[in-house]
Amino acid sequence: MASGFESLGLTGTERGIYCVLIFVIAYGFVMTEEFTHMRKSKPVILAAGIIWAHAAILASQKGISVEAMHEAFEYNLKEYAELMLFLLVAMTYINSMAERNVFEALRSWLVRKQFGYRKLFLITGVITFFLSSVADNLTAALLVGAVVMAVGADNEKFVSIGFVNLVVAANAGGAFCPFGDITTLMVWQAGYAEFFDFFKLFIPSLVNYAVPAAVMYFAVPDEQPLETDEAAVVLKPGALQICGLFLLTIVTAVSFKQGLHLPPFMGMMVGLSVLMLYGFYLKKNHRAEGEKGFDVFNKVRDAEWDTLLFFFGVVFAVGGLGYIGYLELLSGAMYDGLGATTANILVGIISAIVDNIPVMFAVLNMNVDMDLYQWLLVTLTAGVGGSLLSVGSAAGVALMGQSNHKYTFFSHLKWTPAIAGGYAASIFVHYLINS
Repeated sequence: MASGFESLGLTGTERGIYCVLIFVIAYGFVMTEEFTHMRKSKPVILAAGIIWAHAAILASQKGISVEAMHEAFEYNLKEYAELMLFLLVAMTYINSMAERNVFEALRSWLVRKQFGYRKLFLITGVITFFLSSVADNLTAALLVGAVVMAVGADNEKFVSIGFVNLVVAANAGGAFCPFGDITTLMVWQAGYAEFFDFFKLFIPSLVNYAVPAAVMYFAVPDEQPLETDEAAVVLKPGALQICGLFLLTIVTAVSFKQGLHLPPFMGMMVGLSVLMLYGFYLKKNHRAEGEKGFDVFNKVRDAEWDTLLFFFGVVFAVGGLGYIGYLELLSGAMYDGLGATTANILVGIISAIVDNIPVMFAVLNMNVDMDLYQWLLVTLTAGVGGSLLSVGSAAGVALMGQSNHKYTFFSHLKWTPAIAGGYAASIFVHYLINS
């Protein structure tokens, strides 16, 4: 495994097979969240606990010392803690900007501009692509999805195609920046690529979005939406300043990693402290009568805790299976058997069915010997592979819920060949410019 400790090598035992079965069942519940309405964090946390309980028993039976077993366990804890704190700060900033009407003002502006459907298709896609590189792809898709719904409420075809466009744009935009997608962040924090290395994926990511967008563009109704009398949304005090602080926080996180060789989450926590201090200023000096004012702890409370706890379950469940020995087994089958390029392309296809977070965490813990080109390839494929199906990414699942049945699994599946074309083209472009 990546940390240097030995796995148990007990994949053929009954307990080991039982742990795999537990993970599969738990992930079955995750994949059916849309229908069961049970939050995805619940089954994977339970699975993680069961898997590690059996891993501990297996370690004891093999004569592994408690200290050695704790080393394996604490490795996963460290991985989770660093990513969780990083994401928590990013989510807090996004929530703060939302509360200050930053995103609502953007939505209102787009609605009031009365663009035609085709022009709006292009504008919303480009905005989502770039927005998802600094915010997460779920936030970007939901924000711009609200624009598509507001403008295209009377045109089901536009909403359907527009939402497919947003899913592809959100996933592609998140692939070339560590702040845009958890999987990209994981590769950066693991040290397999430097921060600015990921921008080599900008053109492949752009191609991944542009190819299906160009195909879908001609299917968008060449019509004008109904006029609206929506009033402009006014930014609350401190809105632009918080946007600026978020950018400074990103710079701080990168500086801590690149210059001081400290984990990026430490720079993010510094940025959170600055937001707290500025929030105190806002609360004291810009509080309307009858309002409680800006409270940064409310923004922490409103973070996507289901996602953060899901990530906990994934890290420990996959980590437990890795400790038993299954990641070494999988690594041998994929990377030794198929070769790095084929395996990394396959990772993207798997990400269309299984969430890319456990897939990428598994790859990172296989201790695969790859060069920068291959690490960037798997970052790209894991990031954009989820666009192949509507259920392949958080953005797609969320937009299905937002669309009032105008965007469905099958309406997305109709455009999967075009999206697959973009997937293949992005890999080819990555080969041309980065190999």
